[in-house]
Amino acid sequence: MPHRVRRPLLALAAAALFLLCLARPAAAHGFSSTVYAHVTADGDGPLRTELKLEYDLLVVSAADTGDDDSLFRAGTDAFEAGDPAAEAAALEAHRGTALAYVTRHLSVSAGQKACTPAPDGAFRMGTEEGVPYALLNLDWTCAEHGAGDHEVRGTLFPDSEGYVKGTKTIVTYDVGGHSGSAALDAGHPSFSISQSWTQRFWEFFRLGAEHLLTGTDHILFLLALIAGSRRPREVVLAATSFTLAHSVTFLLAALGLVHVPAGLVEPVIALSIAVVAGWHLWRIRGRGTGVAELRAPGEGRFALDRAGWTRLGVVFCFGLVHGLGFAGALGIEAAWSWTLLWSLLVFNVGIEAVQLGIIAVVFPLLLLLVRRSPRAAAWTTGGLSACVAAMGLIWFVQRVAGA
Repeated sequence: MPHRVRRPLLALAAAALFLLCLARPAAAHGFSSTVYAHVTADGDGPLRTELKLEYDLLVVSAADTGDDDSLFRAGTDAFEAGDPAAEAAALEAHRGTALAYVTRHLSVSAGQKACTPAPDGAFRMGTEEGVPYALLNLDWTCAEHGAGDHEVRGTLFPDSEGYVKGTKTIVTYDVGGHSGSAALDAGHPSFSISQSWTQRFWEFFRLGAEHLLTGTDHILFLLALIAGSRRPREVVLAATSFTLAHSVTFLLAALGLVHVPAGLVEPVIALSIAVVAGWHLWRIRGRGTGVAELRAPGEGRFALDRAGWTRLGVVFCFGLVHGLGFAGALGIEAAWSWTLLWSLLVFNVGIEAVQLGIIAVVFPLLLLLVRRSPRAAAWTTGGLSACVAAMGLIWFVQRVAGA
């Protein structure tokens, strides 16, 4: 292979490998959890946190940490029976173990002094996206009452326990004239209620960027779009179509108007990866090496031919499903979703920033390779698409089977 061809080819491969190395296994989508906390205060009274915790995860984590086998047995039996009353009763019967676990991993401080937690009422049960959640109110008595000094720290269900990966704690608050939302995770486990709007913006922007970078399935979908695009106009239109689509479902989910179980969304996301990548393979197969196809001019509005418009429609439809996947990452279906809306839009901006960055790095390398050796470009994009399609099919089977 000529040196002038080898260099862009190696650069393109290196860029793709770099992006994949940044990403964690896509299976993490099915093994994450979201904790919800709503923080309020009434004058000089105690700070209140209204918590929602995934029930079966709370049972196994608290039982394991507290060495309470009877909690595990009672809680698991109630969960398998699907009996909310029995689930709440199991937690109440082992209230000390459950409360010790929660307060060990959730804390509030004021003026750098720890506040003292006290439960208000019994454990109750609810659901989030069809999953049983335990509800618990905690009142925090603080020596310092300055709202600006309150700091909330959450490390519930850490990766080290081995049950889930990447737990996020979504916090909304309205305390002493300060209101907003924050997202806590292992890398950023705490926040100050007095944080500025720029700090809140950065938190959700970072969360969106990290979600795309650590979601291998979304990155592979994007790489499949890039590999199957013939000109800059096509990849821009495809990315715009994808953006508009997932923004629509993301917003509808935030408003509580759309609800699709993750058990359906995740397999379809995997299938979308295989379909978009397979589309390019089919086009190459139908046109030999695909050299002419990679550079063929389109016709009509936006210079797209029939195949280009059809592909755009398919990308838009799959983008609607990916939007539900992004929304599910934050578990945004909650009674207080309106207060999260601004932060969720910033989360979406973080996703788009990374998406545009990937396109800006990878697509120019592909164009350079096309100009220097169209045949080598066809083989490169074909090989990439074949790998992406294979991974998409594997994930589809795994997710349908519940693996």
